[in-house]
Amino acid sequence: MKEQMDFFLAQGEIDEALDSYNAFVNTSFLAGVTSGGFGNANPQAAFATPDELNVAYFLEWPTANQVAQLELTYDDVLGVPVNWIPFSSGNDMALAMESGDIDISYSQGLTPFANYVTAGAEHEIVGVAVSYADADNCVAHPDYNVTAENAATSLNGQSIYTPIGNVTHFKLLKMLEHLGVDLDSVSLIPSEGGPAAVAAFENGDVAMSCAFGGALGNMLAAGGNLVMTGSEQEAMGIRVFDVVSIPASFGADYPGVVTAFLQVTEDANRAYAADRGPLEEIIAEAAGMDVEDSNALLDAFSFPSKNDQLSEAWMGGTVQQVMKEQMDFFLAQGEIDEALDSYDAFVDSSYLAGVR
Repeated sequence: MKEQMDFFLAQGEIDEALDSYNAFVNTSFLAGVTSGGFGNANPQAAFATPDELNVAYFLEWPTANQVAQLELTYDDVLGVPVNWIPFSSGNDMALAMESGDIDISYSQGLTPFANYVTAGAEHEIVGVAVSYADADNCVAHPDYNVTAENAATSLNGQSIYTPIGNVTHFKLLKMLEHLGVDLDSVSLIPSEGGPAAVAAFENGDVAMSCAFGGALGNMLAAGGNLVMTGSEQEAMGIRVFDVVSIPASFGADYPGVVTAFLQVTEDANRAYAADRGPLEEIIAEAAGMDVEDSNALLDAFSFPSKNDQLSEAWMGGTVQQVMKEQMDFFLAQGEIDEALDSYDAFVDSSYLAGVR
């Protein structure tokens, strides 16, 4: 710069040149860049951060990013303490975001997210956490002999234990409709979480108990059977996935934090995709599970890459469409009072677009 300006000055092209141009070169941002994404960089110099970050997640729900959770990579990259707070449902996550207690919900169910924004919550989807058709389902108790072929009669007058207002609930209603079960003939008992679902199943008080994660495996191990497999439900057009969500106000205040969080997650997903084996014990520990049970769920999970998430198959249109389909279905079933015309405004891919 100095040489160029001195030359232009000598040629009479400009009236003056500065003695030095050192003040106009800032290397602090570039100093934080490593070959593996954010690496060990502390991006506080580059963007605003809160004093701490509160992240909602599920126990007994192993995900690739939990290596970064347990090894404190998120803390190191963001330069602030990251508090991982376990929740029992996506509805509770939404309430905590509404109250300001949670900044990022990791692996929130799409259905509770859609329910809350339909009701007026100002939340945004900023990523897709995990796809898992076979890790969320309803298990029939062996004493009731419920199968896909006889469900219309064997479930008549029976009770089903299920979460309400989440994707498990949505899948249950769609499955019952598909199998010809009169919805007025069954009693739905609201679930209080995975352990309660297992207890209701083991007591034999319900014909079916619906859950996700470790609770599902526990009920199957206790002799239960799936009325329909996840693959069969997918063939009906049911998409099952969780999202990364934030209060819109948090994204507006701390956009760099959101992108940095997604970068660490993407790096963890890449490492998992490259070689899962060495990471399995770490993931199981973070999930609060033994390795065998954790691996069984991981076998049913897929973690979309950044490019896949930004494509039409996910945040480029499908996520919005699935929300619309679910809310229209709940409206038709009388479960909600209204559905929005569009859910496009609640998916913001700008944060993920900044991930390398």
